[in-house]
Order: sequence, then structure tokens, then C-alpha cells
Amino acid sequence: MLTVLCAEAGLPPPDVMEGWAFGYRHRARLAVRGRSASPKLGVFQEGSHRIVDVPRCLVHHPLINEVAAAVKQAVRASGVAPYAERAHRGELRYAQVVVERSSASAQVVLVGNSDDPAALQPVAEVLESTLGRRLHSLWWNGNPARTNTILGPRWHRWSGPAAVCEELGGARVFFPPGAFGQANLDLFERLVARVASWVPDGARVVEFHAGCGAIGLGLLPRTASIALNELVPDALEGLALGLAARARATVLPGAAAEFTEAACAADVVIVDPPRRGLDEKLLEALVREPPARLIAVSCSLDAFLREARALVDAGRLRLDAVVPFALFPHTAHVETLACFVRT
Repeated sequence: MLTVLCAEAGLPPPDVMEGWAFGYRHRARLAVRGRSASPKLGVFQEGSHRIVDVPRCLVHHPLINEVAAAVKQAVRASGVAPYAERAHRGELRYAQVVVERSSASAQVVLVGNSDDPAALQPVAEVLESTLGRRLHSLWWNGNPARTNTILGPRWHRWSGPAAVCEELGGARVFFPPGAFGQANLDLFERLVARVASWVPDGARVVEFHAGCGAIGLGLLPRTASIALNELVPDALEGLALGLAARARATVLPGAAAEFTEAACAADVVIVDPPRRGLDEKLLEALVREPPARLIAVSCSLDAFLREARALVDAGRLRLDAVVPFALFPHTAHVETLACFVRT
């Protein structure tokens, strides 16, 4: 489908950017099931809630596997019951693990089936003792509802810094435990660099769905101005940490559709929407008054193709480049990076 789109735009077939096939995942959310004496940590089989125990997953960073083993040990040692969905009983539902590359340590979140962290305190104590310096920070998240959503609304920090810090595009980017971050950081860095190569020096830039600033913060030193739009509170928290003591940056908190005027005033617009794609109001504004350059990062191929057709068919933008990134090796999924220029 991308090949057809590129052919229509007079572009060569796109080359997929690939990275390491194993050990690449710096983030994982692992379901905790089974019994206290024999806990299981892993992922659900496709289309079901039957857990696949993955004690030594080849795509995970080795430290994630080490943390998973430590969580199992902590559950056995403490006697804390893993979650049982049908009965809606048990204390430990999930373990989220994020590896910080610079410190080679792990931010760990224990997701509990209650309103209070006390029930998982014994697990936390064993983890702190077992992991030692390999533990970046340890958190409790409360999610007592019957839901498929992994994280709940309640947080408690047992120890460690408030956010993982990664250097991306030359900037320090901070990720609190509730914020989204890419799992394949090594390949994602190449995507960030490609975006930066398409942004002219001195440009007025606005980025929609900026998250914690993984793309936009690195552009600050050489742009005339940059406005970063984000809706999610956890991402806004990370963005605030990354913007501390930095000038020429404006945060636009709220839904992207509320800031279409900012898009019309920019030289370069960057969009990195969720899987559902761009808000209709924002897409209409980009079609009606396109910037000199529009850079799109899309995690949904269907949404990207639909939006690319709308942008090009209006006749005021042309597709200039398409670069797919295989951020999830061993799957058919690609993250599509594209650049449109005003005709």
C-alpha cells in the first residue's frame, strides 16, 4: 500500500528501516497470573486472556527478564496472590518495566488490585533487596476495577527518581511511569534524526501529540520557536521536566483540535497521533491552510493512508518522502514517517 502511494507521488518504493531483532525492547508490560507458589509473568495469547509465561523473552532487554525473574521470586517469598480475572481476586495484576539506558537500571511499576499500596509492600521489599542498584525506581499503581486497561488512576512512589531520562535527538527527555514511550529506542533514535533533518534552521515549529518531547525537544536549539501540544497529564509532566530552564518553547495543553490556529501560523508542523489518527478538525485545518512542511509520524498504516490521500488530493501539499520503520521486529507492523511539502 505504501508502494502504491509512493508510485502515485513519483517516489521510489520505500525502504524499511530495521534495527536489532533481539534484545531491543526497553519497555514491557507483563501480566501476572498463576498462584503464589508458581506465578506466571508474560503476555496474553492473541485473542484471549490465556497467559504465555515468558521467563527469558529474546526480544526483551536482558534487564527486563532479570526483573521478571525477581518479581516471581518476590511473589513466592511474600505469598502475595497474583490476580485472577474471573474471580476478580488477588493483589498483583501487572508489572511494568522500563530500562533506562544510561544507568542500566529499571523503573518498575507493580499494578495492584486495590486502592492502597500496603498489600504489595512485601513484594516491593523483596524487589528492592534483590535488584539493588539495578532498580531505578519502584512504584505502585492502583487499578481495582474490572477492566482490560492496565494502569489505574492511583500512584505511589516507593523509591527512586520521578522519571526515566533518555537522550534523544541531543535532548534529555523524561518519562514518568504513566507516560508513553517507545520500546525500540535504538531504532527510534534514527527516526528522530530523520525528522530533524527535515526541519530547516530558524523554522517556527508546532508539534501535535508531542508526548514527553521525544521528537520536539531536540529541535529547540536551532528553531525560531516551537510549540508542543499534548493532552495526557503524565506526558505533560514529563514535558515539563524536559523544558525546565529552556526558552523559546510553548506548551499547548489539551486536545489537538483546540490549537488548529497554531498549525496555520507555523512553518513546520509535526504530527504524531495515536492509533486512531488525526482529529478531524486538525486534518481539515491542515488541508485548508497547509504549512510549508508537514511531517507525519503514524503508528497506524490505515489512518496514515487515509490522511495522506486527503492531504494530497486537496492539491496544496505533495508527498515528498516516506520512510517506514520496523519498530516491532518479527511483526508486520511499521511506523510510517512521511514528509509533505506545500506546492
